[in-house]
Amino acid sequence: MRINRPLISADNKRRQESKRRGTVIILVCIMLGIVFGIAAFTIDFGLLNVTKGQIQNAADSAAHAAMQELVQGVGPGATVTPHTASTNAAEKAKAMVAAFRSAEVSSTQLSIERDVRFGRRSWNATSGQWVKDWGVTPYNMVEVSVRRTQSSGAPVPAIFAKLLGVTSFDVEAKSVASVAPSTGFTLPEGSTSTIDLLPIALDLTTWNNLVTQINSGTSSGFQDQHKYSFSTGGVTVSTDSIPEVNIYPDGNSSLPAGNRGTVDIGSSGNSTNDLKRQIEFGISSSDMSYFPNRELKFNSQGILYLNGDTGISAGIEAALKSIIGQVRAIPIFITVSGPGNNAEYAIVKFVGVRVMAVKLTGGPTQRYLRVQPAPYSTRFSTRGNSVVAVDSILSQPLLVE
Repeated sequence: MRINRPLISADNKRRQESKRRGTVIILVCIMLGIVFGIAAFTIDFGLLNVTKGQIQNAADSAAHAAMQELVQGVGPGATVTPHTASTNAAEKAKAMVAAFRSAEVSSTQLSIERDVRFGRRSWNATSGQWVKDWGVTPYNMVEVSVRRTQSSGAPVPAIFAKLLGVTSFDVEAKSVASVAPSTGFTLPEGSTSTIDLLPIALDLTTWNNLVTQINSGTSSGFQDQHKYSFSTGGVTVSTDSIPEVNIYPDGNSSLPAGNRGTVDIGSSGNSTNDLKRQIEFGISSSDMSYFPNRELKFNSQGILYLNGDTGISAGIEAALKSIIGQVRAIPIFITVSGPGNNAEYAIVKFVGVRVMAVKLTGGPTQRYLRVQPAPYSTRFSTRGNSVVAVDSILSQPLLVE
C-alpha cells in the first residue's frame, strides 16, 4: 500500500533553513560572549597576579630598607635621634617603592602617612610569643603597605574585563620587617667571611654604668673626648655626645691582675699574631671550628665561658690603630677566675662598639683603648627568642610578616 507524503514546497524549505541559520548565529554569538568572557578573565586575572607580585616585592624591599634606617636610632650608640631615624626610614620606604613597576606604571607611589607605620616587637617569655605593639617606642619594627586601589586613587585598570563592565581592580600588599636580639655568632665551615668581633672583654658593671650615663644624662665619670666623622670615616679629638669607655685594665683593680684583657676566641693557645689577625680581619671559620657546632652561644644559664690571655699588650697596638673608626662587637663578662692564660671569663652578652683611640705604650696611666657604643649588625649573628635590651646586638632586618 503506497503512502503519499506531503510535498515540501521550496518556500517552506527556505524558511526552515533560515530558521536554522538564525539559531546557529545566536549560538555563535553566545559562544563568542563566553569566549570573550573567559579571555577577559584569563588576561585580567594574569595581570592582577603579576601586579600582586610586583607590589609585594616592592613592600618587602621597602620594609627591609626602612628597617635598616630605623636601627640607626636604636641603642646607646645611636647615630641619629629616634625621630630622625623614623623619618629617614619612612622616606627610604617611599623611595624604594617608587623604584618598582606595577601594572601599567613604571613607578609605584605610596603615602607615608597612610602606608608606613612603626612599632615595637618584643618577646613575651610568659606566652612564648613575639608581641607587636604599633606606635609604641622604642621602634624596632616597620610595616609598609603598597596599594593600587580605588581609594588610593590608583586602581589597576582592566583590559578585556571592560567588555563586561569592570573598569578596574583593587590590589594591595603589605610587609613587616623587624630585628631580633642576637644570641651569638656562627660561621659555615669553609666560609671565607669573618665576624667583626674583638677578642677583648669588658666587665658588665663598667658597661652598664656607661649605658646609664648615656640614657640618663647623669655622669658616671665617662668622658666624651672623640668624634667620628661619617663622611670621612675618621676620628678627631672633639665631642659627639657619646662618651667613651677605656677598656685598658687600669680601672679594674678589684679583679685579679692580668684578668681584664684579651680572650681566646678559637684556640686556647692564641698567640699575639692570632690576636692581631682577629682584630684586623675578624674571627675566621677556622677559629669557630673550636666551638660546638661552630657557634659562639650562651648555655642554658645564659653564660659563655672563654679562656683568657695575660691582658692587653703593646703588641696589638698597631692592629687596633688600623681599625679606629670601625665598629666591632666585644664580649661582656660578669666574673673572671684564674691567673693569666688560665683565666676563665663568664661572658653574658656581646655589645657593639666603635674603636675611637688607642695608646698602649708609656706608663700605665698613659695607656688607653677607648671605645664608644655603636650600632652593630652582622649576617652571622644567631637570632633567638629573648628580650630586646637597650644595648642588644640586633640581627640584620628580617621579614616577619
